[in-house]
Amino acid sequence: MNHRRKDSHPPSAPQLISSTNVLIFDRKNMQTTIDNSYIVGTFFVSLLGFLVLSVLRRRISNSVSHSRKFVSGSSNRVRNRSNSTRGDFCPRYESVDADVIIVGAGVSGAALAYALGKEGRKIRVIERDLTEPDRIVGELLQPGGYLKLIELGLEDCLEDIDAQRVHGYALLKDEKSIILPYSLEKLHSDVSGRSFHNGRFVQKMRKKASTLPNVELEQGTVTSLVEDEGTIRGVQYKTKSGEVMQAFAPLTIVCDGCFSNLRRCLCKKQVDVPSCFVGLVLENCKLPYPNHGHVMLADPSPILFYPISSSEIRCLVDIPGQKLPSLGNGDMAKYLKTVVAPQVPREVYDAFIAAVDSGNIRTMPNRSMPASPVRTPGVLLLGDAFNMRHPLTGGGMTVALSDIVVLRDLLKPWHDFTDTYSLAKCVESFYVLRKPMASTINTLAGALYKVFCASPDPAMKAMREACFDYLSLGGACSSGPIGLLSGLNPSPIWLFLHFFAVAVYGFGRVLLPLPTPKRLWIGVRLILDFIENQGASGIIFPIIKAEGVRQMFFPASVPAYYRAPPKKGSQG
Repeated sequence: MNHRRKDSHPPSAPQLISSTNVLIFDRKNMQTTIDNSYIVGTFFVSLLGFLVLSVLRRRISNSVSHSRKFVSGSSNRVRNRSNSTRGDFCPRYESVDADVIIVGAGVSGAALAYALGKEGRKIRVIERDLTEPDRIVGELLQPGGYLKLIELGLEDCLEDIDAQRVHGYALLKDEKSIILPYSLEKLHSDVSGRSFHNGRFVQKMRKKASTLPNVELEQGTVTSLVEDEGTIRGVQYKTKSGEVMQAFAPLTIVCDGCFSNLRRCLCKKQVDVPSCFVGLVLENCKLPYPNHGHVMLADPSPILFYPISSSEIRCLVDIPGQKLPSLGNGDMAKYLKTVVAPQVPREVYDAFIAAVDSGNIRTMPNRSMPASPVRTPGVLLLGDAFNMRHPLTGGGMTVALSDIVVLRDLLKPWHDFTDTYSLAKCVESFYVLRKPMASTINTLAGALYKVFCASPDPAMKAMREACFDYLSLGGACSSGPIGLLSGLNPSPIWLFLHFFAVAVYGFGRVLLPLPTPKRLWIGVRLILDFIENQGASGIIFPIIKAEGVRQMFFPASVPAYYRAPPKKGSQG
């Protein structure tokens, strides 16, 4: 542990009295001078004592805090992997294990490790479980995300995993359907959406990252961050064998997913769980529109279908709230057969019933969390640990990969990361530059989920019908929203304008064929709900507020937007 330099002692009382002042001829004056000297001396002795007690108290507090944070609850000996010193050793940068420590090797962590490793950085990745993940989300990559994958040089990770091309969406409601193709005409023929088994994709990315000689993947559970004087210096983790270790680096990036146990001290945690997904795999059946994601506007909330291999279709049934029918007593199977099955397309009905009967039913809460970081030197959150949105639009991986491209480009000019102050400024720029893509997809996901859910409220019903019919108009009314959803045209302003257009369109639609007082009232409520942050589009304004109005709509007005990289030679 680094010791503070002790302050020099203040001059003693006798030194403060000039020798000429002791030549006093008057007895009364002499007594007064002596009294003054005692007063002055007592003041400085008291001040010195106060300073000493303050320093001791702060050191004791830091020592107790350090002890609790890193070794509490563990009988194992804590040590630095590369230096067998005491567990409380916390290097300033003289003895570090890597340039960057990455916590987590999911999509975000693996992609980031490869991106920074290609830049010549020494990367240490610590992942809780390096076996193939088995998840029911993170299986659909939008075209905008695929373009980011190409920028990172990771597009070949989609090869040999039976990934399926996705060319757009089919929106189904009652007996009607709309085809919303991606606008890919001006792009390379290989660009499209992709859907796949999440675990296969993650394993390919991990394997590719580990091929770089300066990237090391290790299995271990990170239990805490190592902090020294307000700056994160590294992590403490438990190895696969149970040994407690520490690893140090000037920059730690936390990518440990939606269940992150490290985010609580790094962001203003505002996690909302609006619903849960019930996941099934339908085998040997065909969707009504091949190579398209399907969104069914069911009751009470949407149902998703998309291919994840040449013979498998993922079905995600959304159930509002956090309370689900029981899997153990058969209530879930009964709910799926009696409530959901009658609403699914007839092409997949038999496969849906067979999947329910197989008993392989998975559930997962749908989390939403705005990006609200707490600025902490030496550490950065990324991926679902940092920012989440409802998975209805499949935008999570697109946001994560876009963030990685932004961060990689910002870090390129840095020769090393030991200049904590400059690195903190770089992170501020990252928070601003990521906004166009992230805030567009975040807001769209939350707003569409709100609109697509069934509701007994007439204004909400009108908004749902208006949204479906607006997309049916074609032209800019369909290509604009699908461009936002796909990540190919991430524009918060256009997102707001399209939703406002839907509200206005809905108002006019409600009045037809004859504007009765009841219809006029419903139309007025629909518009007021949009303006007053309630009802149909109330979800938009809270997300915009959480994302930051200035950063979302006017990022160029934020000083960090123009922050220049460090000049060569300005770093150690």
